[in-house]
Formats: sequence, structure tokens, C-alpha cells
Amino acid sequence: MVRAAVLSAVGVPLRVTDIDLPAPGPGRVRVALAAAGVCHSDLSLSDGTLRQSVPAVLGHEGAGTVTAVGEGVDAVAPGDRVVLNWAPACRDCHLCGLGEPWLCTNAASAAGAPYATLAADGSALYPGLGTAAFAEETVVRAEALIPLPDGIPLAESALLGCAVLTGYGAVHHSARVRAGESVAVYGVGGVGLAAVQSARIAGAEAIVAVDASPEKEEPARAAGATDFVLADGDTTAKRVRAAAGGPGADVAIECVGRAETIRTAWSSTRRGGRTTVVGIGGKSEQVVFSALELFHFGRTLSGCVYGNSDPARDLPIIAHHVREGRLDLSGMVTDRIGLGDIPEAFAAMRQGRGGRSLVVFPGGRPVGKG
Repeated sequence: MVRAAVLSAVGVPLRVTDIDLPAPGPGRVRVALAAAGVCHSDLSLSDGTLRQSVPAVLGHEGAGTVTAVGEGVDAVAPGDRVVLNWAPACRDCHLCGLGEPWLCTNAASAAGAPYATLAADGSALYPGLGTAAFAEETVVRAEALIPLPDGIPLAESALLGCAVLTGYGAVHHSARVRAGESVAVYGVGGVGLAAVQSARIAGAEAIVAVDASPEKEEPARAAGATDFVLADGDTTAKRVRAAAGGPGADVAIECVGRAETIRTAWSSTRRGGRTTVVGIGGKSEQVVFSALELFHFGRTLSGCVYGNSDPARDLPIIAHHVREGRLDLSGMVTDRIGLGDIPEAFAAMRQGRGGRSLVVFPGGRPVGKG
């Protein structure tokens, strides 16, 4: 038995309880988690914005150590340190064939099949986004694991599995930020802080962090933001354009997923500017543009899934930046918490407070601020 935070029904707070994990079958691996990041996508799964079969163990941003492997697994072995990949590409579907593994048709298939049971009554449990990282241990497909390069702290490496890959990829793959450009990052949570750092790594000249919470200014500037704009509605885009250098930012990265913020991000870019939408919004959120302004401004608006990243390709590059001190993982962590604290972390997200909470399991650092 292992302890896990279980979502029994959509909209109900997660409850810590015992679950039973099976021995890893063919092609599957058991992992002891060192840490799991609390991502906004987990909140979206818990409140029904994203669909998830229940009861379920959420959590998709995790890292740990392999404890057992099933038949046919040779890519990892017991004792290996690994990062969870919540969207493993099949490498065989049409979209993978087009070189877009982040859009793989089959990446989400594991989330729809039970992977464990509740210890209390034997009820089947589903793995959130196929990984179920809000537990002391999990069992996943071998394809859902990425070996962790040497020299990276195991607990903080959990952030590589979602926030960092997404923020880095949004800057380098989707927006394709070039040296000397100006970048506005909307929403300075985990993904936003990764985007700010990635824009700095890309050589952006001006990096404007935008958030509705004044407490986000300090971590944003520590990550590399040259300016901070407190979002306040109608004047936000104008103030971002001024901070970025007059005509507007070359690039805007939207990490919130709200129609109002997407529209503001787009409006804060110059003519010909590029806006990449990373945030996940609800299907009722509608963004409105006039046909004339689309022609006149010549701006580009694009969606971005998992940073348009291929984890197998990108994680070693990102790990190199971490080792060289260009990308700070620990600085992205605002709270180190236990499984029972996840509902409180969700509440902070709803209110726009805090940054990235990291669930640290036995053997990790003591819980507490930063």
C-alpha cells in the first residue's frame, strides 16, 4: 500500500488515503516519487475544466527513482532517476509522423485505463494524465519516463516534467524568440517563471512580466524580468507596450488561459508581433477579434501544447542550462508541502496567489516556504 491524494469526484477536495499498486506488468515501470509539482492543469482536472475519469490520482509533474520494471522494459532499470512524461508520444500516429510528437493522437490513452485500486474497497483508480504523481509511488508505461541527466537535484527536477518543458518550449519552439527581441510573459506562476528564464536564455532584451498579484514581482525579477506590470484591466496592454519599448512587445507568452488575458497579450504586441497561448482555458471562454484588425496588425496568434516540445530531445538541453546556472529550478518553488496540503495549493491558484508548490515525499527536504 502507498499513500495518495485521491480525487473521488469532480469538484470535491482531494483526500489522502491508501491505495494498492499492482506489480508492473509488461512494458510498465514502478517509480518511487521524490517530488511532484502542483500544476494548474491538475486544478483544471479536479474542477472539470479538463476531462478526467474518477476516482483518480492526479499529479503529472513528477520525478523519482525506478524501483521495479516489467517484462520487456530495457530503457530504464531499478535505481535509475527519472522524470515523468505525461504526454509520451507513440511515434507512430499521423501527427508524430509530421514531426509534432507534442500533439500525438495516442499520448493521453493511459489516463483512460485503471492503474490501481483503493485499499479500502478495491475500487478501480485512474491515473491523472496517465502518471498519477500525487502518490508516494506510481506505475506507468515505460514510455512515460525520461532518464534524468546527472547533476540535477531529484526533487526539483519534477518541475522539468511540465512547467519547465512548457515554458522553455513556448519561448524556443512556439514563439521562437530571437536575441534582442522584447517578450511579455502573462501569468508568473510555474510556467511563467520558466518562460521568463527561457526568454533570458534566448537573449531577449526586454522581458516584461505581467500578473494580477504584486507578490509575483520579486520572483519574476529574480528569474530575469526587466520590468513588471501589475495587471489592472484596460490599461495593461498600453503599459506593457511602453515597458517593451513603445510600439509593443515582439512576443507575448500567455500562461493564464483566460479570454481577457489572451486578448490583452495579443494587443500588447507590435504590428507583426507573435502571441503564444500556453494557458488552458474553459470551452466557454471566447476571444473576439475584428476582421479588420487581424488584417491591419498582421499579428500571429498560436496555441501551444506542452511547449511544442519533445521531452527526449529537449530535457538534456534544459538540464545543461540547469547545470550551468542559467536556469534555476529551486527559485521557482515557493512552497514545499505534503500530500494533505494540495487542496490549499489549489485554493491559492484559484485566487492567483503563490507560485509553484512542490509536494516532497519522504526522503526529500522538509516542507516549508521556498
